[in-house]
Amino acid sequence: MSVVTIKGQVTIRKSVRDALSIGPGSFVDFIMDPDGRIVLRKAGVPNPAPHRFDRLRGKAGPGLGTGEVMALMRGQ
Repeated sequence: MSVVTIKGQVTIRKSVRDALSIGPGSFVDFIMDPDGRIVLRKAGVPNPAPHRFDRLRGKAGPGLGTGEVMALMRGQ
């Protein structure tokens, strides 16, 4: 038996965690059977969201050369 906390969290017994190989950071899924029973299963790792800069990678072009950057810094 587990108690639900005010945040809606429950503790999963160690024997169940061990049987499902669940540890910190694991994903679990709760499935309701047609007869009303709730089944806990270990879920696969979801596809990670692409990094926010991935879509920009390779879009900048060749950019300025060293001489051009130095001229800009010198105010030329």
